Amino acid sequence: MPGDRIIFGAAAIPEPDRDWLAAAERLPIESVWQGGHVLPPSQTGEAITRLALMTAWTERVRVGTAVLLLPLYHPVIVAKQLADLDSRSGGRVSVGVGVGGEFRREFDAVGVPVAERGSRTDEAMELLRLLWSGGPVSHHGRFFRLDEAELRPVRPPGAVTPAIQPGGPPLLVSGRKQPAMRRAARLGDGWMPYLVSLDAYSRSVRAIEAEAQAAGRDLAGFEWMMCLYCSIRRDGDRARHDVATFLGGAYGDKPGAMLDRIAPAGTPEEVAARLQDYVDAGVRHFVISPAAPDDTLEVVTLAAEEVLPRLSVRAPIA
Repeated sequence: MPGDRIIFGAAAIPEPDRDWLAAAERLPIESVWQGGHVLPPSQTGEAITRLALMTAWTERVRVGTAVLLLPLYHPVIVAKQLADLDSRSGGRVSVGVGVGGEFRREFDAVGVPVAERGSRTDEAMELLRLLWSGGPVSHHGRFFRLDEAELRPVRPPGAVTPAIQPGGPPLLVSGRKQPAMRRAARLGDGWMPYLVSLDAYSRSVRAIEAEAQAAGRDLAGFEWMMCLYCSIRRDGDRARHDVATFLGGAYGDKPGAMLDRIAPAGTPEEVAARLQDYVDAGVRHFVISPAAPDDTLEVVTLAAEEVLPRLSVRAPIA
């Protein structure tokens, strides 16, 4: 079951920025995140490039991908990139992984059939762990074949050995559907869905626990996370307008009540009440993704300084 500590992270939206990250690191948050695409329809960055920038421009916080579309990448290449970044950052990298599929063109461009994205992700996750475990790796799978491949992460200047985390960075599974839940239960170090309602998150916790039990897996140390698109302002109406504006392009055909279920908005007190329900459902690490066209640091600041202190892990009712 989830632990008793609640922590906040923040998504560096719209792009990683050195000054924004420096200000965010002074807040009581523990992580910063960014994802990306290879061929999106807009001028959006790529996940590994953004991760490298965040690694270089931070000193304290955990840095992660939310998310890396793993089926678009050869696992040997991405294993080396992530291991080097983890070592150079002092073991601060986490890897949120997803299967994507909303932009079919980027799959076509790299020669990956969309229908194979889930099975490729499963095999790639297994290969990442093997490559990060040290020593030669031989693997003859459905999609990838390796013979005596050995990964050697870089050493930071002055270090005797690489500073990569034992076994490599944690792999956190993102998504909203049953295959993603199964992947999290069997292969992931955590669950990090996005744009999910309270009821949907509660159902996902039960599904992952049941799947893990069926697989004989102990979920001790498993991270129960959530990427939370939201806006928090002193003026609650402004926050609600932020969300409608920010998500309107993608979800403008949805009623306001639906947006409210998946992207809380309001004053710190109002948003804290909503997040407490998610805590009761099992979330322990919120990644605050400002659903706002401007002043995103204000959203993260209010979240860290005024929402987080209002949350608590309440004892279950006997």
